[in-house]
Amino acid sequence: MSTVIALPTALSRRMVEEDLAEDAGLLAPDDRRTCAVHGRWIHQCVSSSLHVNQVTRHRWCRGCARELTVAVDELTGDVTMSCPGCGGGVSAASARLIAACRASLTASRRVPAPALIAA
Repeated sequence: MSTVIALPTALSRRMVEEDLAEDAGLLAPDDRRTCAVHGRWIHQCVSSSLHVNQVTRHRWCRGCARELTVAVDELTGDVTMSCPGCGGGVSAASARLIAACRASLTASRRVPAPALIAA
């Protein structure tokens, strides 16, 4: 009888690396490619309301007091955010989030299928 062991995925390895770097003060939370809350690549969960912050203006339009909508095109790698009210609303914080999502898309494309080892 053999046992199948799943090796850590690129996502799980990246999450551990980013957790350690963030804890050491070497990585700003805005620059993560992974989401510690959802356990996913940031581009996969950026549309969650947990990624909206009125104070820092992540995914928030101050003028309209609304959440920005998010579009992630995994084929082209494009990520956009806009206010459903005025069409604008992207802040410096949301621009960093867009950059993190684009980097997340790139990193996730390099991910091989999870390796399995029969022991």
